[in-house]
Amino acid sequence: MTRLARMSETRWLSPDEQRTWRAYLTAHRLLLDEIDAQLRRDSGIPHAYYEILVRLSETPGRALRMSVLAEDTRVSASRLSHAITRLEERGWVRREDCPTDRRGQLAVLTDDGFAALAGAAPGHVETVRRALFDALDAEQVRWLGVISETLADHLDGAGGPPGSPGR
Repeated sequence: MTRLARMSETRWLSPDEQRTWRAYLTAHRLLLDEIDAQLRRDSGIPHAYYEILVRLSETPGRALRMSVLAEDTRVSASRLSHAITRLEERGWVRREDCPTDRRGQLAVLTDDGFAALAGAAPGHVETVRRALFDALDAEQVRWLGVISETLADHLDGAGGPPGSPGR
């Protein structure tokens, strides 16, 4: 198929869709920037590391296989390994061999890591509330939840491109 033929088959965005897409991108970037800046300023950790600590804190034994943690946080194994190394340097996480699979490793949240998370959580939650939920009324919050879950289900079901996390 020629490039010109592909262009004629392209389902271009309508002006309303284009406006919505750009507004979504801007809002998403601004929200994540706000959250990351607050966490770095108040707790000295980037949002990506906070997310790792949260995931570990929510699991039995505060431990997860590294491969599962990479999938859950939607990052590559190498990127997660780098983050875990940084968190180990702070004494917040440790690696352990997986008892059921000699090839696997666990990331384990330490007591110091749990304390760091507990210290960071109030400021983080306040930032999320102020930056996101305070700008919306109850009906908008409900619809944001519905839309977000629909998109997550759709995109997770699509699996993303080969080799992407979750695929």
